[in-house]
Amino acid sequence: MIKFLLSLTLLVIMSSCQSKQLEDKQVYTIDSVLQVKATSILENKLTELNALSGQAIIMETQTGHIKAMVGVERKDSADYQPCENFSQAHESALMHLISILAALETGKVKLADTVDVGDGIYICKEDTIKDHNWHRGGYGEITIKQGLACSSNITIVQAILKAFKDSPMDYLKHLHQMSMGDLENMKGFETLQPISFKTNDSIWHDTDLIYTCIGYNQTITPIQMLTFYNAIANNGKMIQPQLYKDSTTVINPQIASQANIDSLKQALKYVVTDGLGQPAKPNKIQVAGETGTIQLEDGSYIVEFCGYFPVDAPQYSIIVSIHKDGLPASGGLMAGDVFRQIVDYMNE
Repeated sequence: MIKFLLSLTLLVIMSSCQSKQLEDKQVYTIDSVLQVKATSILENKLTELNALSGQAIIMETQTGHIKAMVGVERKDSADYQPCENFSQAHESALMHLISILAALETGKVKLADTVDVGDGIYICKEDTIKDHNWHRGGYGEITIKQGLACSSNITIVQAILKAFKDSPMDYLKHLHQMSMGDLENMKGFETLQPISFKTNDSIWHDTDLIYTCIGYNQTITPIQMLTFYNAIANNGKMIQPQLYKDSTTVINPQIASQANIDSLKQALKYVVTDGLGQPAKPNKIQVAGETGTIQLEDGSYIVEFCGYFPVDAPQYSIIVSIHKDGLPASGGLMAGDVFRQIVDYMNE
């Protein structure tokens, strides 16, 4: 069954550009053995969760070469079939990290700053933001670094308001400067679209800002999100993902200051050692990454983990994204566990 799924998945990935590969005699980057294993790990987790669909993408940090790209979804039957579209975008709580980096770049926010998230319920005008543990009394006073580690929505909102409340549009300018989502016209992914932000008008307000910074009001594909996290692993250099062994394409040589990149790398390590990313911790190697859990308009959830390894000299970046109905929903416990299994296999 796994070999059959592999064949179909590779056909889906290659169909749009297979003829050009033959014409140009280009070498494909996918590792077929790793593709089989990643497919098996992801499908087993989706079956366990009775999930709707899932993706797992493994990319070399410095070259952008995609070593495995798995996407499966459940259709009419209980069996999972390869995804037809790797360009499908959704809201993502992995925006937490990107928002914090934008705030750090203003110089108004530091990871050591303390915020009071109270009982896990934050009211801004007529809108209410909740942390995942609000029914257990919240986290109280924590640092922004701790807020990232425990995926606190309120931490992110308070940091972003401190940095951008007086000029909400500057938040978008920082995302643009950091090349967030800049993957249009990528070979093999020609249908990718720029990040779209859902707002009522061209002028941003506090409510636009607080929802977008935690992952709502925008849509992004897993490959675009992985590209950003890979830039963190790559010391700020954003590399275009490659399905063929072409020359490396640099999207942005430095998405943010080296000092802020270094700070975030330490924070992502902390997510796995002390935060909600602990289920992503493999047996033999140190990793870093971030969890994400977000509820969509239809009531379903996207649970994700995106990270890289080894911590001190990253060689690979991985994103796992799972779409499921209902609770429980945990990016660390669910997507993080798939990440861990893949890393363990790659380091046997």
